[in-house]
Amino acid sequence: MTTVIEVTNLRKRYGDLVAVRDVSFSVAAGEIFGVLGPNGAGKTTTVECVAGLRVPDGGGVSVLGADPRRDRDRLRRLVGVQLQESQLPDRLRVGEALRMYASFYRNPADPGELMEELGLGAKRDAAYKSLSGGQKQRLSIALALVGNPQIAVLDELTTGLDPQARRETWGLVERVRDRGVTILLVTHFMEEAERLCDRVAVIDSGRVVAMDSPAGLVAGVLPGQRVRFRPSAPVDDRLLADLPEVTSVRRHGPQVVVTGTGNLLHAVTSVLARHEIVAAELRLEQSTLDDAFVELTGRRPAE
Repeated sequence: MTTVIEVTNLRKRYGDLVAVRDVSFSVAAGEIFGVLGPNGAGKTTTVECVAGLRVPDGGGVSVLGADPRRDRDRLRRLVGVQLQESQLPDRLRVGEALRMYASFYRNPADPGELMEELGLGAKRDAAYKSLSGGQKQRLSIALALVGNPQIAVLDELTTGLDPQARRETWGLVERVRDRGVTILLVTHFMEEAERLCDRVAVIDSGRVVAMDSPAGLVAGVLPGQRVRFRPSAPVDDRLLADLPEVTSVRRHGPQVVVTGTGNLLHAVTSVLARHEIVAAELRLEQSTLDDAFVELTGRRPAE
C-alpha cells in the first residue's frame, strides 16, 4: 500500500526535557493509525511534528512526499488537524465557523453538507459556547475536514466526553475513513484504539516500544487467556500450575487467576471438580490491549 506518512528517528527536546528520543513509523493510505502512550510519553509532540506545527531537532518526517517544514503551505491544504486543546470565540456560530474555515481553501467541502454529515445541521445557528462537549468535538472534526484533506490528524478527540458521546464520535471517525481520509489518531483510551485502529504504535519515554495491529500487539505480548475464580476451599497453586495448559497462577485477594492456552477453562474446572472445589464467580477473560499496554510500559494509559 502507498505510504503517506513516514517518520524516521524523530527527536525533539524542550530545554533539558527530551520529549521525543527516537520515534519511527509509517502510515499507509486509507488506514487509521493510532499513537498510544502514557501522559508525557511524547505522543502530541510527535504528531505536531508530523502536522508541521513543531520543528524537530533531528530525524525526518515526510507527509505525502513533502517535508512539513519546507512545504507547509502545500500540506496545509492536504492535512486537517484537530488539536488536543482547541477553542473558538463563544459567540461564533457553527455555520459561521465552517464557512470562515472553508474560505481558507481552494476546493473546500460544502459547509452545509459537512454539518449534516457530522450531525451539526440543527446547530448551524448555535453559538459555540452553547454546544455540548460532544458537539464541540464534532465541530472540531468538521473544521479539520472542511478543506477536503487527504490526511486528518486527531489528537485525543474524545477526552472529556461521556461514554455515549465517545461512541458516537467513534462512528464519526469510521465514516471519515470511509470517505478515503487517512487518519493519524492520538489516544490514551485502549478501547478506542481497539475499535478504530488498523495499527498502533506504543510510545513510552519518547520511543516506540511496540507496533502492530491491536490484536497482534496483544497476541505478541500476552498470548493466551485467563480464568478467574474464587475457590470454595483452599487450593494448592501447584495443582493448577502442573496442568499442561497453564502458564501461570496468581492470587488477587480471595481470587485465583490462572493464565494459559488451549482448552484452559475445561482443564481448570475439571481438576477442581476432582478435588471437590467449587469455582465461584468464574470468568473466562481474554487479554486486552489495555493489558498489553501495561505489560509494555508498566503504567496505565492515563498515568
